[in-house]
Amino acid sequence: MNFNDFDIYKNLGEFYYDEPMKNHTSFNVGGPCKLLIKPKDEDSLIKILKEIKKNNYNYYVLGNCTNVIVRDNGFDGIIIKLKNNLNDLKLVSDTDIYAGAGVSLKKVSEFAMENSLTGLEFCHGIPGSLGGGVTMNAGAYDGEIKNVIKSVRLLDEDLNIIEVSCDGMNFSYRNSLVQEKNLIVLGATFSLSYGDKTEIREKYEEFDRRREEKQPLDLPSAGSTFKRPTGYFAGKLIDDSGLRGFTHNGAGISEKHCGFVVNKNNATASDVLETIEIVQKVVQDKFNVKLEREVKIIGE
Repeated sequence: MNFNDFDIYKNLGEFYYDEPMKNHTSFNVGGPCKLLIKPKDEDSLIKILKEIKKNNYNYYVLGNCTNVIVRDNGFDGIIIKLKNNLNDLKLVSDTDIYAGAGVSLKKVSEFAMENSLTGLEFCHGIPGSLGGGVTMNAGAYDGEIKNVIKSVRLLDEDLNIIEVSCDGMNFSYRNSLVQEKNLIVLGATFSLSYGDKTEIREKYEEFDRRREEKQPLDLPSAGSTFKRPTGYFAGKLIDDSGLRGFTHNGAGISEKHCGFVVNKNNATASDVLETIEIVQKVVQDKFNVKLEREVKIIGE
């Protein structure tokens, strides 16, 4: 693939050729993509996507790269990274907040607190971006994105900007219209309620304390590696299978939380993926339960 056509678009953002994705993914694994682009704003994103589609290039649009594994051979195409771009964050009414796709969920939740708005406390420790959070209906501590979304601004496959209400987003467990229709999140409006700033901060601190106690925040990972199987908890199934602390080359299962596959010692993407497959097989054999990956895999 020849991406020289993009040289005339370098005023639209930051361009990195043959960029190692291990420098960007939360797992710290992954080979190079042919071209990594960080568009400077929404208009730039659309112009870049028009060029990509005109040339029929392979591409992915990612946020903070916290729920993705890029294979060791990399990705023979373009990755558009929105983190720290598309970063509008503003009040649009007394209790509604608009956030761009590249804003971190933590930053959105803190903005809500500063404006004495409650409802986003569960987002405070989720490491991803707004775009990724909406795409997968991110959730924690009994909260989910779908519970606080009013509407979402999206790009459809023809690069038309559309706005879809919460009801139209088909939100379900770790899924949404974005994945079903191959859409791109530009931003979202949250509908919140007034609350006491001190109480909101106390909730943040409580959730942060619980995460520090129970999750391996000191090791590279993509958070919870597996979706919750109906009627079970993935971490308990893995623990009951005798896999707590299991190690495979540089990757393994966290001692602290069995639902986390972690990079223990300079793991490769293959180490991580093989660990996931081993865990899936052991749990399937022992409990006849299929563990489904939550993390997305990119590359051949």
